[in-house]
Amino acid sequence: MIDEQKLIEKLQSIERLHAGATTPGERVAAANALDRIRQRLAAVAQLDPPVEYHFSMADMWSRQLFVALLRRYNIRPYRYYRQRYTTVMAKIPKQFLDTTLWPEYQELNATLRQYLDEVTTRVVSEGVYADSSEAEIVSEPQKHLPGLD
Repeated sequence: MIDEQKLIEKLQSIERLHAGATTPGERVAAANALDRIRQRLAAVAQLDPPVEYHFSMADMWSRQLFVALLRRYNIRPYRYYRQRYTTVMAKIPKQFLDTTLWPEYQELNATLRQYLDEVTTRVVSEGVYADSSEAEIVSEPQKHLPGLD
């Protein structure tokens, strides 16, 4: 199992990878990676105006990660009145979304989800009951229609 500090370091290395950090000095400085991505976003926005996107996140952890990533790049997340809590709206240049933001989010989310799954499995197994396997799949019972006896 990965510990929390190693998880944080792994998440930061994913960001540096998506920033295109190539020199050892860039790999060490997370601030440089963030600046590179923000500069790329500004350059892309000049040629590819931001478009409003609607994202539906499966759970609160994914939504929290995505919102934090948007804010990190100075993109304002929002939702309209009456939209679900799991909905995130944002105006983003399509090219930046396709080449940087979404691939980075997917990789960060997969890494974080793996960690959360491992912790949940361990805690449930140790604190509740050792067998936390999936429920058994059974055939559906025959439906009895009234009056057809």
